[in-house]
Amino acid sequence: MSDAAPVQSRNVDGVELPAVGTYAIDAAHTYAGFTVRHMAVSKVRGRFSGVEGTLVVAEDPLQSSVSVTIDAATIDTRDETRDNHVRTADFLDVATYPTITFVSTAVAPDGKGTWKVTGDLTIRGVTRPVTLDTSLEGVVQDPYGNHRVGFSATTTIDRDDFGVSFGAVMEAGGLVVAKRVTIEIEAEAVLQAS
Repeated sequence: MSDAAPVQSRNVDGVELPAVGTYAIDAAHTYAGFTVRHMAVSKVRGRFSGVEGTLVVAEDPLQSSVSVTIDAATIDTRDETRDNHVRTADFLDVATYPTITFVSTAVAPDGKGTWKVTGDLTIRGVTRPVTLDTSLEGVVQDPYGNHRVGFSATTTIDRDDFGVSFGAVMEAGGLVVAKRVTIEIEAEAVLQAS
């Protein structure tokens, strides 16, 4: 247990917010994944284990920011053959573009405890603006004296917009892998010493 005085969260417009400061993403307690329709009959889910980044919580919550880097080679769809294919130039081309990044550019309120976080998403070296529907999941002081915050976020992208244009078609018509991809994030971050 830490002997330091606990860091206090704060209440803004009836919402408990984390203390002002810089938070490091806790990769062991963060999920960064996606869902995409497969052969028009089911969905494939995947995740990336190599996630790092920072969240800066500002005094004015709308001035807060986030920056995330994902190691694209850490993809896991629970099928090694498929994972290896997704790492190729057909999809992520990790040999040429080893990281996926997101850097926020704006935060706007979207209800009590929810925000629209807009930023630049870069996949395969292509950068496009996206907006994440983001919810504050909680603020807590852990048993070790760390101030933690949890967020969830989702957005949907068209993979063609990022040059991920694998276009295999089924015999009966329709794409083997759909173009629309839902991105899902469950992030936990720890306040860093100032």
